[in-house]
Amino acid sequence: MYEIIIFFTVSALIIYALIYNLLHYNPAWGYDGEAHHAYVQNFLNIFGPYKTDQPASNFTYEFFSPPLPYVFPAFINEACKSLSSVVNILEFCQNLYGFVNIGFLSLLYLSLLFIYMKIVNKVLKSKKTLSSTTLLVLGLFSINYKAISMIRAEMYILFLSAFLIYRLLILIEKSYTYTTIDIIIFGSTIGLLALSRQWAFLLFPAYFIVFFFINKKSKKNYLQFLIFSFILGFTISSWFYFRLYVDYGSFTSFNMESSGFSFSNQTQSFYLPSKEAASYFFYKPIRPYFENSFLPILYSDLWGDYWGYFSFTSRSLDTGRNQLLIGDYLGRVNLVSIFPSLLLILGFRNSLKSTKSKRKSTYDFLNIYITFGVIFSFFGYLWFLISYPQISGDTIKSTYMIQLFHLLGLSSIIYIENLKEKKKNFYYFIQISLLIVFIHNFQTMLSHFPKINLF
Repeated sequence: MYEIIIFFTVSALIIYALIYNLLHYNPAWGYDGEAHHAYVQNFLNIFGPYKTDQPASNFTYEFFSPPLPYVFPAFINEACKSLSSVVNILEFCQNLYGFVNIGFLSLLYLSLLFIYMKIVNKVLKSKKTLSSTTLLVLGLFSINYKAISMIRAEMYILFLSAFLIYRLLILIEKSYTYTTIDIIIFGSTIGLLALSRQWAFLLFPAYFIVFFFINKKSKKNYLQFLIFSFILGFTISSWFYFRLYVDYGSFTSFNMESSGFSFSNQTQSFYLPSKEAASYFFYKPIRPYFENSFLPILYSDLWGDYWGYFSFTSRSLDTGRNQLLIGDYLGRVNLVSIFPSLLLILGFRNSLKSTKSKRKSTYDFLNIYITFGVIFSFFGYLWFLISYPQISGDTIKSTYMIQLFHLLGLSSIIYIENLKEKKKNFYYFIQISLLIVFIHNFQTMLSHFPKINLF
């Protein structure tokens, strides 16, 4: 009974945050907001029937981003322009598709949480449908709500990745026997992931690593399934990357020149924060106090709002509320978030143990996938930051690596749920503590801007 109360309490808070942000945030205020809007508004000039001879970079500096996250808002935009007769139609349609897109991503997020519950129940052989732990752990990341409120690909990556993991578990349960439909579903999901954002590629190697932990009898079937699925995924998504190669000479084009990988690209403060930066960690963890310090920014952006996109932006310095107080509050957020951070570490440590387990179950294979998904995502992102250095630290955003934190969150959920039978009192202590942290951190999940005027 008590778990049901927690579940519906946290559910209500999450839904409230989604609705509140829908009414109080304009996607134009988000990361590179103008470039993402330009992508949407010129979508048909870049890909559609009105395609021009100009390169996509002439329309938006997000030209290297795959198209999937822009399809829905572009459709709403074109429908709006065709059906509306307002005077300032471009601004009206931009506000409309931004609003509708936040609503769509909110629904995608709720669906994602449901898939996570299905995954947890499957590996733990649980018959219960609702999981309060899933909401408490994964719903606590403030970056979820920023990613939803902007025109971004992260929710697509998370949803498709969770669905792919779920399909992997089904395959394992079926002893690696598969049908053509299974390949179509798995391969199509891979293709859509590749068309969402390049960060998704960091999730793929872990599926091949799993091969080395499978018993000999099943290796052939699993490898064939992967090969067929990834060929289909390649067929669905490769056109975009060949297009980048033709237009810009690289399959991995970006809007910055690579400096090549060298640890010397980044200053010492990137690897080890200065004393001055460290002094602000529990005091005012908000830009620009951490300069270019990797881990302090990543941590503060994960649980709080280091870059201030829910508090202030360069376009709206005069409208963001509580700006003078938000830094002190975020310092307290960093402090209380030590507890869920420790749970992420304990969860990952627990997942590592499955790599040494002799008899592998779906539980172990999920943990193995999580382990290597985290490793490839973390070091892939670190390689990017070192190869494309920014003195301001502007490319250090937890939202970019949200897939990593969700994998860690999933491992933490499994770890916590395992405690229920072994250490029930400790399990309840963790749940109550997470609920307290959730309530304390709730303001980080909300926009601090006034209600938007859609019309």
